Parts: sequence; C-alpha cells; structure tokens
Amino acid sequence: MNPPVEVNDPESGAQFLRALGRSDRQVWPIAEAALALAALANPGAAVARYRQELQRIARDVGRHHGAAGSLAARAQAVSEVILLKHGYSGDADTYDDLQNADLMRVIDRRKGLPVVLGILFIHGGRAQGWEMTGLGFPGHFLVRLAGAGQQLILDPFHGGRVCGAGELRDLLKALAGADAELRREYYAPVSDRDVLLRLQNNLKSRLSRQQRHEPAVQVVQTMLMLAPDAAELWHEAGMLYRQLGNIRASISALDQFVRCAADGPARHQAAVMLQRLRTQLN
Repeated sequence: MNPPVEVNDPESGAQFLRALGRSDRQVWPIAEAALALAALANPGAAVARYRQELQRIARDVGRHHGAAGSLAARAQAVSEVILLKHGYSGDADTYDDLQNADLMRVIDRRKGLPVVLGILFIHGGRAQGWEMTGLGFPGHFLVRLAGAGQQLILDPFHGGRVCGAGELRDLLKALAGADAELRREYYAPVSDRDVLLRLQNNLKSRLSRQQRHEPAVQVVQTMLMLAPDAAELWHEAGMLYRQLGNIRASISALDQFVRCAADGPARHQAAVMLQRLRTQLN
C-alpha cells in the first residue's frame, strides 16, 4: 500500500506528480494524483473538500454489507456506493465537456468520463485492500477487480455492469466497427501511470481539436511530470510551442525529444527542425 499523501496546492501537487513520475511503481495513490492534476487546472480550489469526498467514498465502500463478501458482492458494493449512494454517472449527454476529465469538476457535477469514474472505483476498492486495476481496453476505460484466482471486469460508465466476453465484444464493435475482434492485450492491466496519462490525453486531444494550443501544451507538461522519458510527449510539446511562436520552448522540448527518441525518421526530422529553429534565434 502507498502511504497517505496530501496535496494542498498546485506547487506541492506538481512536486508530488514529478516524484510519482520518477517512480517505477505500478500502483500509485491514483485518486490523489488525479486530484493533484485537477488542482493544477484549478488554482485556488479548496482541495481539502474534494479529498473529503474521496475519504467518504472509501469509508462507505468499506461499510457496505458486500465489502466482506464474494468478488461479485464487492463489485456490487463499489458500484452501489459510488453510483447510487454518491450519485455519480457517466456523462453521455455532454461527453466532450472538458469538465468530465477533471476530478474536481466531476465531484462537483457528479458525472464524468469513464476513466475518471474508473479512478473512483479503483480508489474505493483499493482502500479496502482489494486488487483493482485499469485495463488497456481501447476507446473506453474499464476496471478489473481480482481475488482468489477470479476476476471481474467492470464498466463504471455504464452503471458498473460486469462485462463478460459478449459484452466486451459488443462494446468493442460499437467503438471500432463491426470487424473489430477482442485481443488479449485489451484485457491486460495497465499501470496507474498509464491510467493518468489516459486521463490527461482526454483533455489534450479535445483542446487540440479546438485549436487551443496554449492550454493543450500545459496539459502535455502535466503528462511529462508523470512520464518524463516519454519521447512522443516531448515531440508534441515542441510542436505546440512552435505553433504558439515560443521558439525557445520549442527548441528545448524538441532537443529533449531527440535525446529520448529511438533513431528513425521522426528523430531525424526533429533534428532538422531544431537546426532551422536555432537559426531563427541568431
């Protein structure tokens, strides 16, 4: 188990996220990390109020009559507490609203994206010592609850339903087309780092589609706190800074990309662009 962590302001939140990013652990205090990301986007917010909600969720899952029962009873406990007692739901009506990927706003509005609801499920279950992880399912975040040689796959966005192979196949085809078929990697657990990167990628992709480059690059910078060696993120940061006309920041990010990236066309193109950008400063 990770020790309790309290992040009370953006500065301490950034330090906390960078420390996580340097860690090689698969399991992080995931809800606290999501709260730290939200605090960066909402400076001045009363972090303690949102932490209290996380504490209430953990407490109420533990008090549910199913918490000491079978795996199915535990799945019912976490679903009923978060979705019924606390009133959370998937926001199908305004799915692309940026608030749906911000834990503070999700707590305020009681609705959000699959990945944020999944983080609440993982948080509520892990507080009881249960084995809960996110899965690498494409296009829709799912969580796995495991124990005693068994496992259940839960869909927090769709009422916390338990998904068997049939439900997963139908979900995949709805997302990826009638020809899509389940693959082993779709069932594979992912690290908490990957879950949080997926959370932030929801923000980044929406901001990029809206041509809002400045907030998009700010989100990329939070992703780099979590994954400082992710070459593709340095490349994205460099390109976004270039679009913003911030040549020095673009050079810095692209230089880091060249240092991190494997040899290949993208690395070569970035090196050429670096030369051109440096000439603009002369």
